[in-house]
Amino acid sequence: MWSLLVLLQILLVKETAFGIKLTEVRVPKHTIKDHSVRLECHYEMEGEALYAVKWYKDGHEFYRYVPRDSPPVQIFPREGINVDVQNSTNDQVVLDPIELASTGKYRCEVSAEAPSFQTVSDHGEMTVVVLPDEDPHISGGKPRYQLGDAVRVNCTSGRSKPAVHLTWYINSEPAEPGLVRQYEPVVSGKDKLETSILGLEFRVKPKHFKRGDMKLKCLATISTVYWKSNEESVEGDKPQKAPMLESRKAVAANTRADRVQ
Repeated sequence: MWSLLVLLQILLVKETAFGIKLTEVRVPKHTIKDHSVRLECHYEMEGEALYAVKWYKDGHEFYRYVPRDSPPVQIFPREGINVDVQNSTNDQVVLDPIELASTGKYRCEVSAEAPSFQTVSDHGEMTVVVLPDEDPHISGGKPRYQLGDAVRVNCTSGRSKPAVHLTWYINSEPAEPGLVRQYEPVVSGKDKLETSILGLEFRVKPKHFKRGDMKLKCLATISTVYWKSNEESVEGDKPQKAPMLESRKAVAANTRADRVQ
């Protein structure tokens, strides 16, 4: 009889083993330093009783919600974690403000009460962005170029975290990879912010001049949170005609005029 009861209990546990359904865990891929961010954990209990919702950063628990406790929320201090308790519940955690140290892997874990003790979890990665303190700027260019001249310019971003991604355009078309010069980001300051530099080198050809000028544009981006560009327009010098050739044309014109008279 006892064995039969144990078997029935095991079968009941198996039937409810897939009761909790974790429908969605929302962790922003990028967020801006000093802003707030909402971490969301949506689930369906499917008849189970909720025991706890826990949040972890890089494997360390920092938030616990147990509905039967009073108060239901418990916070565990972690570097880079500032929980807004007033706006945090069983299905969301608000961090305010965000720091550079807030970058990491965030995991939500939902567990049920006895007898199943089922636990489900999922995670997402978040990177904290420090926006550049300056827009990208172009250096090394000349106001005018002639055919065959060498163009050597650099695009430099403001200090940021992570490093800005730079892209060169010539007359609105992406520059060919062979014309681009890659440089390692320059790290500076106590906050270890990075400055990106991207070079562009090529010889001026007729195709580079559109309606008499050439446009060089540098685009700076960080994922979808930052998008800035700088563009310079340079003129093309037209070589002057040789003086000897002009003199011959003048003589020929005078000769024809004399014959008419």
